[in-house]
Amino acid sequence: MNESELPVLNAPAEGVPPLIATPDALDRAAELIASGTGPVAIDTERAHGYRYDTRAYLIQLRREGSGTHLVDPAALDPEGPGSGLGPLAEALEGTEWILHAATQDMPCLAREGLRPHRIFDSELAGRLLGLPRVGLGPMVEQYFGVHLLKEHSAADWSTRPLPADWLVYAALDVELLIGLRERLLADLAEAGKAGWAREEFEHLARIGAELPDHQPEPDPSRWRRTSGLHDVATRAGLELVKDLWWARETVARRVDIAPGRIVNDRAISALGVRCGDRVTLEPADLLGSSGFRRGRARRYTEDWERALERARSTAESDYPPRRAPQEGPPPPRSWDRHHPDEAARWQAVRPAMNRRAEELALPPENLISPDWLRRLAWRPPVDRSPAGVDAFLADLGARQWQRNLVCGELSRLLSGLR
Repeated sequence: MNESELPVLNAPAEGVPPLIATPDALDRAAELIASGTGPVAIDTERAHGYRYDTRAYLIQLRREGSGTHLVDPAALDPEGPGSGLGPLAEALEGTEWILHAATQDMPCLAREGLRPHRIFDSELAGRLLGLPRVGLGPMVEQYFGVHLLKEHSAADWSTRPLPADWLVYAALDVELLIGLRERLLADLAEAGKAGWAREEFEHLARIGAELPDHQPEPDPSRWRRTSGLHDVATRAGLELVKDLWWARETVARRVDIAPGRIVNDRAISALGVRCGDRVTLEPADLLGSSGFRRGRARRYTEDWERALERARSTAESDYPPRRAPQEGPPPPRSWDRHHPDEAARWQAVRPAMNRRAEELALPPENLISPDWLRRLAWRPPVDRSPAGVDAFLADLGARQWQRNLVCGELSRLLSGLR
């Protein structure tokens, strides 16, 4: 049956619950959740692409015997994330959480003081089962034969009041997660992969327990991922892009607007392209460019001028290098010419791991991280026995089930090469 022929799941079976936006309502919801049984299905909605802050603007929860609850953290956190959801944290203590793509939701939940004790990740379960599509919508279609509407997934969830149809969408995101977990667990057991999933979920829970309770600082080298940077030919141009990027980041944080809604990447890179060996652009050049002379960008003229002056006053010797300092191995595509031994190891282990993953009906990246495999090929351990390879991968974070499946073959391949 085609997707268009499937019945549409367009309303929760028990109706859409009211939005929980007061401490009293949160207390009542927390009592209901605590009195429920079994795991708790949880989802969050953020304002990615609209706000700088990565906090949750809605938290959806569902538990057997408790029903569905829609919690408004912004209304309950007058002093910022983490200040008002204590009762909910107490109700969730010791429970198993069902999340879909847990690494997307756990950071904003941690900011609210909500950290998992145990996790079931339905998306990761689908990957371990080798399902062709592991989005929540396709998995609901496969297991329940209904089409789950996803038209509000990219909405600005900081909007208030939240439209009624958005609340329907949000409630439906947790409507079937408990039943989905049960079916996935059965399939994992039948496939002999339940132990693999258990190790993966334990690993996710450890990650969740260590997440910070604050907005993370941006990666210092993040500016190098500015769209259009490949067109910037000089180090002076890189300096200007860097300084404008950080100025935009500072403004975005200050006004809580997504950076791309203030000035887009291409406008920043285009100015870098205009630089020769020195940054000589004048404020009129910057403020007359298309990306900076209109829209929100005009409100922050002083910030752009300060960034330009910073770039103009930077010594040439302090400009960024054309290539970022390399962490870990260089890309394998460059190994053939200058690193033949490393290239030979890569050309042996990568196809072998791809074949092994195919035999196991797994995505290769779930069998062994591409980064771990690159590091192993680049600088293998002195001890290339199965035990030596096992220790090497364990230090990188590979779980036991992964090491059990790959170490023997990797040891054999590496032992036959320089």
